[in-house]
Amino acid sequence: MSRRYRGNPAATIIIVAADVAAFILILWILLWMLDANRANGFVEWIHDVASWLGGWAHGIFSTRSAWARTLLDYGLPAAVYLVVGHAVAGRINRA
Repeated sequence: MSRRYRGNPAATIIIVAADVAAFILILWILLWMLDANRANGFVEWIHDVASWLGGWAHGIFSTRSAWARTLLDYGLPAAVYLVVGHAVAGRINRA
């Protein structure tokens, strides 16, 4: 097991959940930028999950370009999940 996942099991669960959430959000950004077929079941599922995970950040910033809006609407939550998840896990490991 890597050094990253040693320590309190609760911290490990938080880190893994934050990483998976960020991965799904970033994957959606990539699929959108590559103009993936939204009729595909996998692409639709990723979009639905990413919309649920990042719904709280949609519309925080108003921009005219679609690529910047997508990047902000899904990239900001990915960064927040990573930073907050790893900070909380680090705090739990120190306790």
